[in-house]
Amino acid sequence: MARSNTSVARAMLMFSVAGLVVLVLVGVTGVLVLRAIGTDEATRQAQQVADVAGRVVEPRLANGIVRGTSGSLLAIETLVNGGVLTDPIVHVKIWDANGEVLYSDIPEQIGSTFPLDASKLHAFATGEISAEQSDLQRPENRFEEDLGPLLEVSVPVSTPDGTELLFQAYLRFDSVAASARELWTAFLPVLAVALVALTLLQIPLGYGLARRVRESQEERERLLRHAIESSDMERRRIAGDMHDGLVQQLVGLSMSLSAGADSLAANDAVAAASLRDAAATTRQGIRSLRSALMGIYPPTLHRAGLASALSDLAAPLTDAGVATEVHVQPEAGALTPDAESLLFRASQEAIRNVTAHARAKNVRVHVKVPDDGAAAVLEVEDDGVGFAPVTEDEARADGHLGLKVLGDLARDAGGTLNVTSSPGAGTRVRLEVPLR
Repeated sequence: MARSNTSVARAMLMFSVAGLVVLVLVGVTGVLVLRAIGTDEATRQAQQVADVAGRVVEPRLANGIVRGTSGSLLAIETLVNGGVLTDPIVHVKIWDANGEVLYSDIPEQIGSTFPLDASKLHAFATGEISAEQSDLQRPENRFEEDLGPLLEVSVPVSTPDGTELLFQAYLRFDSVAASARELWTAFLPVLAVALVALTLLQIPLGYGLARRVRESQEERERLLRHAIESSDMERRRIAGDMHDGLVQQLVGLSMSLSAGADSLAANDAVAAASLRDAAATTRQGIRSLRSALMGIYPPTLHRAGLASALSDLAAPLTDAGVATEVHVQPEAGALTPDAESLLFRASQEAIRNVTAHARAKNVRVHVKVPDDGAAAVLEVEDDGVGFAPVTEDEARADGHLGLKVLGDLARDAGGTLNVTSSPGAGTRVRLEVPLR
């Protein structure tokens, strides 16, 4: 249970960290989007203010303003100073299509000609309102430097005879920025509450999901252990039946054939030779059958003892030319059946791995019981190719669950299983099983 809680806590920690990162990213993105929306909305409101001012001025435009007649200029001057120049509008110009300033509330600018920038050209070409932050370094804006950052809005207007002009209103950019800030900060609490609510909603969902995944893994491992244990019991029964039945019958048959060959030797040498060949073939079959039984379950484990079972288990390695050393401390004869079974299972899995992967030249299998008699210790060492350490999740993903299941069985029995290996340095499997 402690391991399960640790696993769930680790999963929840990773989930929470990932959720926090996503929360920060979404929050920052949301703030940037809100600021952009607020700025766009504040700019649109500034355009509306300038458009209203332009529509107020347009009916007072006389044809003479194009020629610079004093009466036309005076009429616009009176209107602008009488109400158009009201916060946030701080400055007004009227341009013609050639870039000449026909009117300005700063008299020094009237009559000056400047190249039209892209914003003004766009307004003249499309008849749409355009807005941009004023470049105070441009020659036509040299008188606005003292006014600070400005937003200039260009509104297309026309004289009674249809001459197209451009009404340009300059608004304090600080005012526009403040309006934008008010707009997006008004929605900021809503964004924050939504993100916090989403996070609080995900925490129990993530916790429940992590627990279900962990419980599913544990259930799968329990089922696997149960299947292995059930398989062991069935293999034990089959091995015992075959050893006590078929193997003994074949042993008896071999002995009978040998005896028959001896009795016929004097009278029929050919028949005697045939019987001896049959006896030899039978004995070879017995050896093959016993080797097969070792792979199923060692019949000698609880009868002849662990030492004999481990020697039989290591025999195929010896036959393959691998130098094997099997040593079981005499005191290990007092092992409990459960301890013997677990020690054999671990040896079987380790030797199976040596046979399949290690390409070892030497294998050492030692079982000992310390002086205090509290535990039995198994060590299986080889000088093979070894392997790089893998995590439990990687082993599970690759389907390598033999030692993992043995580790769980050892832990259930109160013991420990440690596997030490590295590429080119062989492998050492150490199992400690309590005896008290």
